[in-house]
Amino acid sequence: MDKKGSGTFVRNFFILFLLAAIGLGIYVFIRDGSQPSLSLEPQGEVASFNTDFTVELKARHIGLKSLSVTLSQDGKNVNVLHRTFKDKPLAHTEVFRLPRDGGFKEGPVELTIVVRTYSLLSYIGRGKVSLVRKLTLDMTPPRITVNQGVHNVNQGGAGVVSFSVSKPLLRVGVAVGAYFFPAYLQKNGDYFCFFAMPHEMQPANFKPRIVARDPAGNEATQSLYIYAVPKRFKFDKLNIPDSFLNDKMSQYSALYPEETSPLEIYKRVNNELRKQNESTLLRVGQDTSPTALWAGPFLRLPNAAGRAGFGDQRDYYYNGAKIDHQTHLGVDLASVANAPVPAANDGKVVFAEFFGIYGNCVIIDHGLGLQSLYSHLDSMEVAVGAEVKRGQVIGKTGTTGLAGGDHLHFGILISGVQVSPMEWWDEHWISDNILKHLNKH
Repeated sequence: MDKKGSGTFVRNFFILFLLAAIGLGIYVFIRDGSQPSLSLEPQGEVASFNTDFTVELKARHIGLKSLSVTLSQDGKNVNVLHRTFKDKPLAHTEVFRLPRDGGFKEGPVELTIVVRTYSLLSYIGRGKVSLVRKLTLDMTPPRITVNQGVHNVNQGGAGVVSFSVSKPLLRVGVAVGAYFFPAYLQKNGDYFCFFAMPHEMQPANFKPRIVARDPAGNEATQSLYIYAVPKRFKFDKLNIPDSFLNDKMSQYSALYPEETSPLEIYKRVNNELRKQNESTLLRVGQDTSPTALWAGPFLRLPNAAGRAGFGDQRDYYYNGAKIDHQTHLGVDLASVANAPVPAANDGKVVFAEFFGIYGNCVIIDHGLGLQSLYSHLDSMEVAVGAEVKRGQVIGKTGTTGLAGGDHLHFGILISGVQVSPMEWWDEHWISDNILKHLNKH
């Protein structure tokens, strides 16, 4: 090869090398220099030492290297946390709280979060992202003032309390064991709350308390000193005949295709499906008006005889062997077949469909978490969203669901927790326990 050819080769090789280097540089710049993503929750403007912050980090190609969080106030900087990731993850979630021992006082603070990746271009600021959040540090919990309220609550019954709070709230209500009953702000500035003593709760364990949490995460509680009135519930033994199983289980067979025996389907319906239905009632119980939609005592199905009561303890037998135990959480009322069913009080329909063990079922919301339930209906004459008046026909009695004969299963719920309907048919009970407190609002 002559000198001229050799020079051309070297020049072309250099050009190709230069182009490859440029291409590699562009590739590295695009791939290695991409910024990680950073999100911070909650996004409110106030915080406290009880606020749980959640930071979520994601990197595209290059693993995460470090996370640092700093809190600043009046020129003072305190390191909240620092993480170094040796395993170079592409994603990370961190939950943290502000330090109580940092010497911070109420007022404006600044939260700074910086995230870096293992980018080779970190020396020019690539592969790095930061977030600055200006916050107001609030360390004062709400103050709760309870108004005169009820002094007795029946086991399986309902109670009510009204109270005022010193500041705006994020979450407020009455906690009873594992249950939480939301309170609703009224026009006069007080909160009003229906709550229940669940039927299964022993009186000694009934310790209701108001829980109030502000947007900063400060929380205050106030115990309610209410006497729990114990109740004795009826005990029944129910024999399940083959005729009932053969007649009823076909409506549930699609839910349990692996079961071929009507008895085995029944066991799962009476237990598993019942629990699922109870969970749905808790969810529907949150679909409520923040103000009362009703007035006066609730209407009972006219000319109807009581069959089963609230809280009845039932043992189920098949061919002499016990197969299950459940609690009946409503009142069964029997009239003539396909009897018109009136709405027990004014309200809005929030549920109207076939509903597991309840069959065709309508639920009416009366506001403030109070709802009435009508099940085993042969037909439903209202739809979700309909506003109904006391006495308006919403359907007809029937045998849908697990009904052994034509009747209405009527229930009352407080935020989805089933309570005794008997109280709500009693004008004096409503006047003494509910209206004299509700009418103040």
